[in-house]
Amino acid sequence: MSQLNVLRAANYPRMPWKNGGGSTEEITRDAGTGLDGFGWRLSIADIGESGGFSVFAGYQRVITVLQGAGMTLRVDGQDTRPLLPLDPFAFSGASQVSCALLGGPIRDFNLIYAPDRYSARLQWLEGEQRLFSSASTVLIFSVAEQTQVELGNSASELLGRHDCLQLDGNSGLLEIAVTGQCCVIELAAH
Repeated sequence: MSQLNVLRAANYPRMPWKNGGGSTEEITRDAGTGLDGFGWRLSIADIGESGGFSVFAGYQRVITVLQGAGMTLRVDGQDTRPLLPLDPFAFSGASQVSCALLGGPIRDFNLIYAPDRYSARLQWLEGEQRLFSSASTVLIFSVAEQTQVELGNSASELLGRHDCLQLDGNSGLLEIAVTGQCCVIELAAH
């Protein structure tokens, strides 16, 4: 049986970074507490200055700048392209990573998942979009002031800025219609 939750940005708990260099608002995760035991986790981080990232060995990471000018990452000694707002970038959680901010503080959006336990697909959508998913977990994160989400013939939800809709236990081919600007994340357990 599928379960639908709407997570509101005002209620996200704040937690310290693993390396102690800042803090994160945790949106949702599949299991565990603190920084241990999860198979996947979604969060928003505030980065006030250039510096190092926490290491998450055994995980994949996908990071997207939400607000601010952007940043460049140095991943295992190699510089990335400039990462501008809503331009996702994937890297290994085991990598040595630091960032250089491009003109001041930023907020970023993070998916961290264990590839040995989950496959993940992340895509940014804008305007009116329709897609189909058979993933067991579907997350829809709004970056617009309002994003309308319709799931199949049943649920219709209105998300505010940085709200997240979480559907767990999907067992069929689900039709998803969105109007607004959002990120759709599909997670399937192996």
